Amino acid sequence: MTAKTLICVTGIAGLLCTPGILRAQSAGADSRPGTGPGGGGLPATIPIFPLPDATLFPNASHAFHIFEPRYRAMVADALKGDRIIGMVMLQPGYEANYEGRPPVFPIGCAGLITDYEELPDGRFNIVLGGLVKFRVTGEDDSRPYRLARVVAMPEVLDAKETVALGKERQRLESLLRALFDRLGIEQPPAGVPDEQVVDELSQYLPIDPLGRQSLLEQGGALSRAAALIDLLERMIKTP
Repeated sequence: MTAKTLICVTGIAGLLCTPGILRAQSAGADSRPGTGPGGGGLPATIPIFPLPDATLFPNASHAFHIFEPRYRAMVADALKGDRIIGMVMLQPGYEANYEGRPPVFPIGCAGLITDYEELPDGRFNIVLGGLVKFRVTGEDDSRPYRLARVVAMPEVLDAKETVALGKERQRLESLLRALFDRLGIEQPPAGVPDEQVVDELSQYLPIDPLGRQSLLEQGGALSRAAALIDLLERMIKTP
């Protein structure tokens, strides 16, 4: 694999996995994604980091260890620029052409490097904070790592959906209580926004990679919450 999870950061993520240690540097208050033709504050072309089993969600954070040379170059370039990297999942069968540019799922999530550590041998530990979903519309082969042309897919709730999501959160919390002995997940703190609760559960619950990609491809936090509820209810019914 090209990367592995190092730590869980922010919000309820610490309740969903075992924390590790990252001696990191902050991205800084002036590091903000610029608005570009990609829409949603996203440039039209961004570097993408394809993995077989890691997915980033818009309101969650994920840590990675970067050791492959082309992706070390990607991180180094991102740190000199807007610090945006797009996470995408490799489609099944990628193994035969992993060193090249095997197909990826078209829906991914852009993240901002919020913390990083550069190691003496050129490897990196980074934390990506999810920004916005995107659709890949093409690729640019001008770099050793992969660059994609993307269109942002912001997930915006209206007032009615916001109320409905609050009710779905209550159901999620009830299911987490029922599954505590199996999952060991504490209740999300009251101050964490509903969208973040849903996205961090989507990112850190024990779900197979294709199932997690399916959650990312949901139309927004409300439909994602409904899918999570269905998943947890099925867990309860399964001994």
